[in-house]
Amino acid sequence: MTVDDSGSGTDADGRVDPHAADSGEDPLALRLEHLILGAERRYTPFQAARSAGVSMELASRFWRAMGFADIGQAKALTEADVLALRRLAGLVEAGLLSEAMAVQVARSTGQTTARLAEWQMDSFLEGLTEPPEPGMTRTEVTYPIVELLLPELEEFLVYVWRRQLAASAGRVVQAADDEEMVDRRLAVAFADLVGFTRLTRRMEEEELGELVEAFETTAADLVAARGGRLIKTLGDEVLYVADDAGTAADIALRLVETMENDETMPELRVGMAFGTVTTRMGDVFGTTVNLASRLTSIAPRDAVLVDSAFAEDLIRSGEAPASEAEAAEAAAAAEKEGEEPPTYRFALQPMWQRPVRGLGVVEPWLLTRRDERTT
Repeated sequence: MTVDDSGSGTDADGRVDPHAADSGEDPLALRLEHLILGAERRYTPFQAARSAGVSMELASRFWRAMGFADIGQAKALTEADVLALRRLAGLVEAGLLSEAMAVQVARSTGQTTARLAEWQMDSFLEGLTEPPEPGMTRTEVTYPIVELLLPELEEFLVYVWRRQLAASAGRVVQAADDEEMVDRRLAVAFADLVGFTRLTRRMEEEELGELVEAFETTAADLVAARGGRLIKTLGDEVLYVADDAGTAADIALRLVETMENDETMPELRVGMAFGTVTTRMGDVFGTTVNLASRLTSIAPRDAVLVDSAFAEDLIRSGEAPASEAEAAEAAAAAEKEGEEPPTYRFALQPMWQRPVRGLGVVEPWLLTRRDERTT
């Protein structure tokens, strides 16, 4: 067996020539790459760009945006790399995407899939307590695991992506106007574990990792089940959004209640705001997001603070009374007319106005469930 013209050091069966070690790369790593990519190394970056019909400058921008390091002019790219460059450049040439937007597509896809790939590989290998055959190292076990899981995971990834794309397209269609598609009014919430920094000093790394994973899993499941959208997780904090204040409020209170009932979990605090939000690459930005973050930092333990716009949206939609006095008056009037009194899911208690760094004076409201309050 000899190194083929592509320089990949693999034969038709994906086996690696031991002499390929001259390149300084691990033979098993080369075997894994060949298995996953399903193609041999054939091109240098310059050759790939030329074959795709794009400039080397644009090819480098796409490559870096996807999260891959510069490789000089090593022969390390495949036919799939050429096709990816050709497709992105084709979208630009057809006028479907601007060059800047094509770079954003590459960057958002690269960042999302990079995290997914790292998590999957770590999780699969961590779950192995014993190799299938005595004497095999975890590194050697990686190849057969990837070989078995690759086709199934690929199909599942495409399925989930299509489902998410359909849901996102539905939200765009329902937007009131074109401007709302980018700058939308949303409820934004941060949920933060209290005292996490102190926990990192007391807990073992593995134990801390399990706690973070349990928190993120619980939060992600609750947000999805109740109709919100998880934007990102930051270890001890999650950021999610919802189209209306009522949905976001229900998620927040359920999160607090769930954490309270789990003795292994720290206390939780949540801050929420409602208003215009700019969305970019799956993330959210703007004053509303900053306000929700600030409210989280001043929220009491196991409590939810919201801003005045959030409270107004709950009152407007009939989810909460403007005050307990108003709720009592409405109940008395309904009783007098022989009608059912209005029902509210949430209660709001105004807190002291306070200055918030960078945002001026705000009036927080304490959010609770209605059945926790008396009329």
